[in-house]
This record gives sequence, structure tokens and C-alpha cells, in this order.
Amino acid sequence: MAPKGDNVVVSNMKLERLLSMKGGKGEASYANNSQAQALHARSMLHLIEETLDGVQLNSSEVPFVVVDLGCSCGSNTIYIVDVIIKHMIKRYEALGYEPPEFSAFFSDLPSNDFNTLFQLLPPQANYGGSMEECLAADSHRSYFAAGVPGSFYRRLFPARSIDVFHSAFSLHWLSQVPDSVLDKRSKAYNKGRVFIHGAGENTANAYRKQFQTDLAGFLASRSQEMKRGGSMFLVCLGRTSVDPTDQGGAGLLFGTHFQDAWDDLVQEGLISNEKRDNFNIPVYAPSLQDFREVVEADGSFAINKLEVFKGGSPLVVSRPDDAVEVGRALANSCRSVSGVLVDAHIGDRLSEELFLRVERRAASHAKDLLEQLQFFHIVASLSFA
Repeated sequence: MAPKGDNVVVSNMKLERLLSMKGGKGEASYANNSQAQALHARSMLHLIEETLDGVQLNSSEVPFVVVDLGCSCGSNTIYIVDVIIKHMIKRYEALGYEPPEFSAFFSDLPSNDFNTLFQLLPPQANYGGSMEECLAADSHRSYFAAGVPGSFYRRLFPARSIDVFHSAFSLHWLSQVPDSVLDKRSKAYNKGRVFIHGAGENTANAYRKQFQTDLAGFLASRSQEMKRGGSMFLVCLGRTSVDPTDQGGAGLLFGTHFQDAWDDLVQEGLISNEKRDNFNIPVYAPSLQDFREVVEADGSFAINKLEVFKGGSPLVVSRPDDAVEVGRALANSCRSVSGVLVDAHIGDRLSEELFLRVERRAASHAKDLLEQLQFFHIVASLSFA
């Protein structure tokens, strides 16, 4: 019999109480493995600013409220919120208006490492002075900040209270692994796999249905929370293939060396087949059509922009010819986003064994990874219809 993990299995625990990017500031933490997301976000700044140019300016007496949904625990969210607020300040000033006070809400699941995030926040400007003095203090933030724990697939804010919603690299995370995918009696049972990539049609359809159900809940909630005249800018992993079992970059990240490492643990007798099969990554990279269908069915929002954007590789390495560094980068990238789930499923000790195998396998295919591992993103700009 395969030995059990160090931790108690949490198969019956709700995903939203568990899921988070890896916290802290260690080698495999999200804070130290989100450079690629930062580069991809910066490449989309012109699209964010286009969205912000369509936001209605209200009275300076009314605070302007920005929300980043799925903020995680690195510096990327702080950078983006700063970009949004500075752009809106320029819009107010260009029209000769005094900018209002700004509030920023950083929102993610309760298990997110908010402590690390808040330690990264710059100090708040002195609001005892004028707004102009506050804005001139470049090393300070010119907004009030707060954290909001909870799932963005449900309501998080009062009605008509938010001017701008931003969410990047989060909506591809499902609220749950579809029940049928883990049910041995179901045609959608994902036997032998830990991800949708390369799975059967029934499994793919279950993932697609879960994504569209989740996105519908997201839009229904935002339609109540956003102010008239507000806007949303959304980015998630996407795919260019019409086949949902071809998950593109996400497939290479979770469906190749990560998958093979799980199979290694089974073959070495460290875990059982059933233990592997009861673990699935709750990620779905949608097509444009998958996304558009939900927005149009909801009916609350007009699509100002909806396109596939080439984001590039998730691997940021200083020595591309160093196979060991490439292997470690892929393992850390995987671990920073899925490590918490893996730890909970098989325990810390076996999790360490798993990612060591991911690293070794990736190192032996370093050249192919650097050439083939490319992410595409769905980029959507929405406002009220």
C-alpha cells in the first residue's frame, strides 16, 4: 500500500477556503515567481488605459473606488492599482477638475497571504495636507487601501459602489473541480490525469460548463456592484484552439512534466493511482467563444473589447542555456500557483518529492520548454450595456 501524505486529506474542504497562490517570500512563493505576470500586465497597459478613458467622472466630493479581484500577494496588484489611479487623476486634471479621494480594495480568497501583500504597500500620503501634496509624494500612495476576502464568483461589495473593476490572471481558476470529473461512475471521470489537457470530450465539457457557470456568477455579481458609468478590465488565460482539451500554455505547464511527475510517484509506490486521480487542477483556459457566450447570455454588459493577446512565456530566466535553471523555474512556477493544493492533497513531504521530479523532467526538456511554452490571454473590456 502506498504511504499516505503528511497532512490530512482535505477532499471535502471547500476549494475557496484552501486555494491561494503560495504565500511568503520564499523561492517558490508567488511573490518571487510572478515576474512573467508583471511583464504580461505591463504589455497591456495601453488596453487598460483605453478602458479607463471610458469611465464616467463623478463629483470630486464622491470617492473614486477601484477593486482588484484575485489580487494575490505580490507587488503586481499594487503596481496596477497605482497605474489606474494615476491615469484617472490625469483625466480629472485635464478637465480642470479637482481629483476626488481614492479607495482601493484588494480582494482574494480568505487563504490569500494578505499579510505579505500589505507589507509591500507603500506608506499612505499625509491626508492632513491638500490632495495636490498627497499626489506629489511619489514614494507614497495616494489612496486608502483595504483587503476584502471572499470569492469573486459571489457578491463582495454594496450595490453601485465600485467605479473600476480589474482582474488579471485569475478568472481561469474555477470555483471547484467539476464533481463529475472526480466521480468514477461518470463518463467525465478524468482517470489517470490531473488536468484537462489531453482528456476526453466529456471531461472537457464538464470543465467548460463549470467555467461558464462561474463566469456567469462573476458577471451577475459585478452587474450589481458596479456604478453606472463604471468599467471592468479582465484578463485570464485563454487558448487559440477550438478544442478545449488543448489548453495551450496551461496544458504544457500542468499537462506534461507536472502530470508525468504524478505518474512517477504512482510508479514508485509513493502514492496510489486513486490518490493521483482524485487530484485535478481547477483551471480552464477558455476560447473567445466560451467567454463571449457568457457575457452575451448575461446581457448586462457591452463588450468594448474582447480579444486573444499573446502574453509570452511564464518562465523568466537569466541564463536560458542553463537547463537546471530552466527546470527550477518551471517547477517554481508550477509550485507558486498549485503548491498549496498539492500540499493539502499529498502532504508536504510528498509535495517536495513531486516538484523535485517536475524540476528534473523540465531540465531535461529545457530547450523545448523555452521554445514552446507560451501563454495566450483573453482580454476583455466591459461596461454596462
